[in-house]
Amino acid sequence: MEKKFLIDSDYSNSRLDKWFKFTVKNLPQSLIEKLIRKNKIKVNRKKVKSSYRLKDGDLVEVYDIDKFKNKVKDEKFQYKASKKEKSSLSSLVLEDNENFIVINKPCGLAVQSGTKSPKNLIDILKNTKFFDNQKPFIVHRIDKDTSGLLMIAKNREYAQLLTSLFRLRKIHKTYLAISNGSIDNSIKNLKDELIYYENKKKFSQSAFTNIKILKKNEKYTLSELNPITGRKHQLRKQLFNIGNSVVGDAKYNITKRNSSKQRLMLHAYKLKFKINDIKYNFKAPYDKSFEEFIKKNI
Repeated sequence: MEKKFLIDSDYSNSRLDKWFKFTVKNLPQSLIEKLIRKNKIKVNRKKVKSSYRLKDGDLVEVYDIDKFKNKVKDEKFQYKASKKEKSSLSSLVLEDNENFIVINKPCGLAVQSGTKSPKNLIDILKNTKFFDNQKPFIVHRIDKDTSGLLMIAKNREYAQLLTSLFRLRKIHKTYLAISNGSIDNSIKNLKDELIYYENKKKFSQSAFTNIKILKKNEKYTLSELNPITGRKHQLRKQLFNIGNSVVGDAKYNITKRNSSKQRLMLHAYKLKFKINDIKYNFKAPYDKSFEEFIKKNI
């Protein structure tokens, strides 16, 4: 049996596979890929990839999927935040408007719930005044142990817009990092082919970051980093590759110095972008532990 769907503005710029799971039927990713390969899912009467970004007015045709059952979703744990936690988080919000908020995320707080991280930012924010009758949309990520600027959309339109701006590198990010050892002043950028694995397959992604040395001695270097690409653990991997791992990084660490006791000394410091000719420029102060480490050691 054939089913037809006309895409409206609510789902414009959504990935085909994600739209399908949310709107048509929640099937395993591997099965969706198979259906696309066999021309059971087409857009505008053509075969496209699962990553295809839908456009307003696109016609999606789906064939012979009635025999497949919805994938049963595991009930997600939702962290119940205390009043104190909600209050302390409120003090870290740097921007709050009708479309998004910007928060100075503390080190050690996961963005989303996980098996090892029940306490998370999204669950805390859901029940605050910042998302009254609204749903938080994640548009970019920072690691649990990285502190600093995180932007969260309040509606689907801005979620898609901000996601696109990040993907097109129209949002400029600046990080501060304290590394082990002395980084050579002649190094102005970091360029790597970063390896990762997906379903036991090996992939390589180009990564590029501009770097500026702010302060250093023989033991440590404070640097400003501007990632041009946005790869997983990009800055941590790139600093590790030049022999100057981030202080407190237990995963990408050469010297093992302070890896078990010290917090990760990586801070998302600035965000800069423009929407509808309005310029946004956010700066997040780093916490006392970051400040005291600089004073005592560099």
